[in-house]
Amino acid sequence: MGSFDLLYKGVVIPAHPLALTAERKLDERRQVALTRYYCDAGAGGIAVGVHTTQFAIRDPHVGLFEPVLRLAAETASGFDVLKIAGVCGKTPQAVREAELAKDIGYDLGLLSLAALPTATDDELLEHCRRVAAVIPLFGFYLQPSVGGRLLSYDFWRGFCEIEGVAAIKVAPFNRYQTLDVARGLVDSGRAGEIALYTGNDDNIIPDLLAGIRLSGGSTFFRGGLLGQWAVWTRRAVQLLESIQACRTTNGLGSAEILADSAALTDANAALFDVRNRFAGCIAGLHEILRRQGLLAGRWCLDPNEDLSLGQLEEIDRVCASYPQLADDDFVRDHLDGWLK
Repeated sequence: MGSFDLLYKGVVIPAHPLALTAERKLDERRQVALTRYYCDAGAGGIAVGVHTTQFAIRDPHVGLFEPVLRLAAETASGFDVLKIAGVCGKTPQAVREAELAKDIGYDLGLLSLAALPTATDDELLEHCRRVAAVIPLFGFYLQPSVGGRLLSYDFWRGFCEIEGVAAIKVAPFNRYQTLDVARGLVDSGRAGEIALYTGNDDNIIPDLLAGIRLSGGSTFFRGGLLGQWAVWTRRAVQLLESIQACRTTNGLGSAEILADSAALTDANAALFDVRNRFAGCIAGLHEILRRQGLLAGRWCLDPNEDLSLGQLEEIDRVCASYPQLADDDFVRDHLDGWLK
C-alpha cells in the first residue's frame, strides 16, 4: 500500500521518543529498537522530531535533529510506514527542516506554529504555504498548555485550501477548538482529501469512534498521531482495528469500545502528568518503555526533566488497574530481536 493510501485508510502513528544513555547521549541501539517496535506492532507511521522526541534535539550543542531523523528513516525503510518529521520554528528554520526531512526521505512534515505566537492568520497561512512548497503538510493544532497557540476557524479554513496539505493532527484537548478544525475542513470542500488524525490524548476513543456531522457536510478521524501511542502500541493498533471494523458494521460493538475510554484517559492522565500541567509527560512515557526494557532509563536531555512528585505512584496505579491496555507480552516476545 502506498504511503498516502495508508494515511487515508487510517493508521496508528506513535510520536517517537528519544533513547538516551545515562550520560544523556543518543543510545542508537535502543533508538533503533523503538522504531522496530513500532513497525512490528503494526503502526502505519512514525512521527520523529516532534515534542515527544524532545525539541532540544535541535539545539546546536545537542545536534541530534538530523541524526535521529536519519536513524529512524533507515530503520523503517523495510516497512510500509509513513515517515513524518516534526517541523518547527519561524519560516527560515521551518523551511530548512522541511528540506532536510524531504532529502532524508520523509513523506510529510508535521508543522508546529508555536514559534509564531503573535502572527496574524494571513501571516500564518503564508508561512504554511512556504513550507508546503517543500514537503506535504500534516497540520498540527497543539494545545496551548504545552506551548501551542489558539488557531481560529478562519485559519483552518484557509489552511485546508493550501494544495500541499494532506492531513491535520487535532490536539487542542478542547472540544470547541477541535470543532473549529472540523468545520474549517468541511467548509473548504476538501474533507475527502485531507485526513483528520486525533491528537487529543484525553479523548482518543470518542474521537475515533464518532463521525462529525455538520451543516456543510461530514468528516471523521481516520487514525491518531499520539504521544500516548508511543507506549502500548500493539494494543493501540488492535484498538484502531476494532473501531474500523465497528464502522463497517454500522456501529456494532461501539458501546463496548466506548466503555474503555475512561480507562485510557485515566492512564493518559498519569503518564502525561496532567495534575502538574504535563511537566512529566515525556518522562512518564519513558518510564513505561523503561519497565518494558525498550529504554535503559527515563533520562531526558534536560537533567531537571523527570517524573513529578507523586507521578510514579500514579503510573503504578494505572498499570495495576488497567492491565488490558499494556502490551508487555508482545514486547517481551520480541525485545531481544529489536535490540540486536
